[in-house]
Amino acid sequence: MSHSTAPHGSQLPRQVADAYVDALVELDPITGTFLGVPESADRLTDFSPAGQEAMARLARTTLERLAAAEAAPGGDAVAERRCARLLRERLTAELAVHEAGEGLRTVSNLSSPLHQVRTVFTIAPADTDDDWAAIARRLRAVPEALAGYRASLDAGLQQKLPAGPRQVATVIAQLTDWIGTDRSWFEQFTESGPEGLRDRLTESAAVATGALVELRDWFRDTYAPAVEGAPDVVGRERYGRLARYYNGTDLDLDEAYAYGWAEFHRLLAEMRSEAGKVLPGSEDPWEALAWCDQHGEAVEGVEETRQWLQSLMDEAIDTLDGTHFELAERVRRVESCIAPPGSAAAPYYTEPSLDFSRPGRTWLPTMGETRFPAYDLVTTWYHEGVPGHHLQLAQWAHVADSLSRYQTTVGIVSANAEGWALYAERLMDELGFLTTAERRLGFLDAQMHRAIRVIVDIGMHVGLEIPADSAFHPGERWTPELAQEFLSGHSSRPEDYIESEIIRYQGMAGQAIGYKLGERVWIEGREAARARHGADFDLKAWHMAALSQGSLGLDDLLSEISAL
Repeated sequence: MSHSTAPHGSQLPRQVADAYVDALVELDPITGTFLGVPESADRLTDFSPAGQEAMARLARTTLERLAAAEAAPGGDAVAERRCARLLRERLTAELAVHEAGEGLRTVSNLSSPLHQVRTVFTIAPADTDDDWAAIARRLRAVPEALAGYRASLDAGLQQKLPAGPRQVATVIAQLTDWIGTDRSWFEQFTESGPEGLRDRLTESAAVATGALVELRDWFRDTYAPAVEGAPDVVGRERYGRLARYYNGTDLDLDEAYAYGWAEFHRLLAEMRSEAGKVLPGSEDPWEALAWCDQHGEAVEGVEETRQWLQSLMDEAIDTLDGTHFELAERVRRVESCIAPPGSAAAPYYTEPSLDFSRPGRTWLPTMGETRFPAYDLVTTWYHEGVPGHHLQLAQWAHVADSLSRYQTTVGIVSANAEGWALYAERLMDELGFLTTAERRLGFLDAQMHRAIRVIVDIGMHVGLEIPADSAFHPGERWTPELAQEFLSGHSSRPEDYIESEIIRYQGMAGQAIGYKLGERVWIEGREAARARHGADFDLKAWHMAALSQGSLGLDDLLSEISAL
């Protein structure tokens, strides 16, 4: 992709951003595979301290080039401004995290170099013998990638930057699960490869599995004892830095915490009213949801559920396209998939490659279940699929030629994307898609879950006080144990899921708040645009304009979508 050039051969911000992506893919072939770059297919990323510093040098050099680019005239001023705002904000936030040594203590049950190494195999092309030959070569690169990750964690220990013990224990359990007893995850993965490459794939999977065993044993025997007694929470200073990274804004943590409580009380009142429609005479939302688990609308069978979710997304596309969105044919394609064994408990989405050769996909972790209540599935697939993550991220890919690859891919701000997906849930409620009391109560339960995330994520990491007028431990300071108890008492989800959630918050401080805080920005931006246009406000046009501007942090997002 090329953009118009500034005078005298100087680059414009979008060109600087695209050059950054080109250089990043060389350093980070896992990102290259997510972008659909064929040359990345048989390599893995260097997660060692040297590899991390190489990425930081690239960020610093790019910021210098960006300053020069902003001073050069030419190009589309609005498009260049948006790209420059994002590139500067993202690289500055990433450098702040790097320079604080966060990359030397990255242990998480959901997002870490270890998880990237496994996940990249699930999205790599696997259609031809050449694809599988590249997979075999990449499997043999697993030991070096995990050794680099281990070197970074070891450097963190030397610098007294430990990960939380609860994260470590969880990852040891995950590694044990991936290693398996009869066959490892890698060995199961390669079983679908071509027969002509069977021996090579089997040997390569064994090499990768050996690296998992080595890392698991090191975590268990060396790292876990070394971090014993370290805190599982990050404190206010680290939290502010990490929240900036995930949200693209310098948060007023106390205001955000108060907002979480306000949403909690608003949603609780609405849920109590809805509960009586599901279970007459009840004002307990979770009693009503427990009834739904046993007696309500449900889908039986794993494959049947996959197909049902596909039809749910197809129906949403057919109904929304032309009325509230204007979708290109390739954006209309999204695939429902079952998540591979060993995945975290929460459903997730993977975006399409830039050329759409790999479509957007939603993933359902079954966790051994074969029956799935509809009240939870419906709103979750509006979030993960349509009109949530898929419509936003696929639209970004669709308009990449008018933006920059950076804006549509690696520059993604978590709170922007998660905020849109939560806005999408609310939009479907506003449009009347939640046609039964069960489904609407499920939507409110999901909204409540995200409001509680704001309360407990900020509360436990920063050590805030529970309000004195609360019915739950008034006046006490939040701890991870209290956070788990509070979420458990206000959720329809099973205990193993609740535990997985709290561990997730501990390992990704500041990420979980972006759903609700991002939704707030999307709603405020829409209503500001509506107020500007009055009776002439066109929701479909606003949706498409907002979805076609690429990623932005929450501060910049609000100003941009309010002005559409």
